[in-house]
Parts: sequence; C-alpha cells; structure tokens
Amino acid sequence: MDSKLQDLIQEQIGHEYYSSYLYLQMASYFESENLDGFAQWMKVQTREEREHGDKMYEFLQDRGVRVILRALPQPPSSFASPLDVFEKTLEHEQKVTSLINGIADQADKVNDRPTKAFIQWFVSEQVEEEKNATRILELLKKFKPDSGAVFQLDHQLGKRE
Repeated sequence: MDSKLQDLIQEQIGHEYYSSYLYLQMASYFESENLDGFAQWMKVQTREEREHGDKMYEFLQDRGVRVILRALPQPPSSFASPLDVFEKTLEHEQKVTSLINGIADQADKVNDRPTKAFIQWFVSEQVEEEKNATRILELLKKFKPDSGAVFQLDHQLGKRE
C-alpha cells in the first residue's frame, strides 16, 4: 500500500475520533442548556464518527498496516447558541469532506482499487453529513433564539437513534 495513502488514512482515523470527541463536547453544551434533544442528536453523531474511525482502523489492519494512533486536540467547549454549534458542525463536516476527498484523490493517483472502493462509502457519507448539518442550521437561522420553535426542533432531534 502506498505510504502517502497509508499516512492519510492514519491521519483520518484521528480526525474521525476527534469528530466524535467534538460532538460529545457539543452534547455536553446542549445538556447544560437543557436541550436534551439536541444533545441526543450529537450523541448519535458521536457514535457514528467513532464507528467511522473504527472502520478505517480495521481497513488498515486488514491491509497489513499497523495503525499508530495520534494525540487528539481538545475540542472547543464554549458555544454561544445552538446556531453557533451548528455553524461549527457544518464547518467541521466540510473540513472532513475535504480530507476524505484527499484520500480518494491519492487512491486514484496510485490506482489502489481496494482503497478506492473503501473510501467511496465515506465520500457518500459526507454528502449526508453535510446535508443534515445544513438542514438543522438553516432551520435555526429561521428561528428567533428564544422562540418555541427551538424547543420543537429540540423535541424532534431527540428522536434520533
């Protein structure tokens, strides 16, 4: 397996675990604001991101590559509002999309078919991730911060499993 491609996936494992860590921090913020539905949505997101990191870990192990985990930075812990959280969520997902696309580009460059097939799932997943964050962000932009609509959205988001 191409060494640059290995390194990109190793780095992405860290980014996926960081995403999990970031979303758990966001869940904590929502819980402190008594927005348990938003917190539930973020907790599901946390699990999904951890699963993404696990998939990449297993893929490298299956390819005979020893995974070396890297330190995770501390995520931000202060947020101004639910709107602020989802602006940061969308920005983060756009960054992850760029990183995933970089892996796909390198797999194309070195014609690594197993990685090309593997990474395509993540390319498609990022479309969904950005769509979900954008949808919630656009709704929050329509609401006054103290309106009942925020609590209705909180209730709706709490149904995510």
